[in-house]
Amino acid sequence: MPELPEVEVVRRGLARWVAHRTVAGAEVLHPRSVRRHIAGGDDFASRLVGQRIGEPSRRGKYLWLPLETTHMSVLAHLGMSGQLLVQPHDAPDEKHLRIRVRFADDLGTELRFVDQRTFGGLSLHETAENSADGLPDVIAHIARDPLDPLFDDAAFHEALRRKRTTIKRALLDQSLISGVGNIYADEALWRAKLHYERPTAGLTRPRTAELLAHVRDVMNAALAVGGTSFDSLYVNVNGESGYFDRSLDAYGREGEPCRRCATPMRRRAWMNRSSYFCPRCQRAPRVAS
Repeated sequence: MPELPEVEVVRRGLARWVAHRTVAGAEVLHPRSVRRHIAGGDDFASRLVGQRIGEPSRRGKYLWLPLETTHMSVLAHLGMSGQLLVQPHDAPDEKHLRIRVRFADDLGTELRFVDQRTFGGLSLHETAENSADGLPDVIAHIARDPLDPLFDDAAFHEALRRKRTTIKRALLDQSLISGVGNIYADEALWRAKLHYERPTAGLTRPRTAELLAHVRDVMNAALAVGGTSFDSLYVNVNGESGYFDRSLDAYGREGEPCRRCATPMRRRAWMNRSSYFCPRCQRAPRVAS
């Protein structure tokens, strides 16, 4: 599943190639890709015609294209394999092309939504009331992400203390902090020398600040190289993969030496996912007897 850096790379590409263009026509080629648009594919396509795309926005892992003349936005849910590609008109259709958006200009490119597994999709939504950021109403509950200048570190720490959960669960809780997924949670926890089952109630304010600094460092490092790609399913709008997977310190490194202490890294099943950690650097919390 794409995390914040991957989605931000796509947002930046859309800002360059799609923003401020007017839609001439849209074509829905697979109904599952607009299943979150309750009125259906024909309604979705017809309502886009004539609309001017605003500046693409993001909150955590959620990406949307505001429509400048309405209080509506196109919300993009990338799912496991969704791709938003800007392609020349005459480029061959991708095998898993699901939605095509053409523009009323002479730039010669169109926006394509390609999705092999059809877990993702596009949908139109009203802007949430009183949202200064123009959030679509269906994601108004999503917390700010750690790269957002308005993210409140102190409030996050207090929420951690009240939540009384474990630290990795908290990092993946979109009501507390958005944009952090399994990969970057493991990376930040490794850098902070925190075990994924560490209770949040015992975190001090300096420890929380240190963890947030590592979360931001990991995400900024991933952004600098275009995100993380493990296969051909994550690409930017030009179809190019990211390279941060070559720099991972924890995720996917089971059995390999820890880059700090050389102890073999371990993997444990966790909430239908995997957690990767160093058993020496990231000591498991003691279980009360």
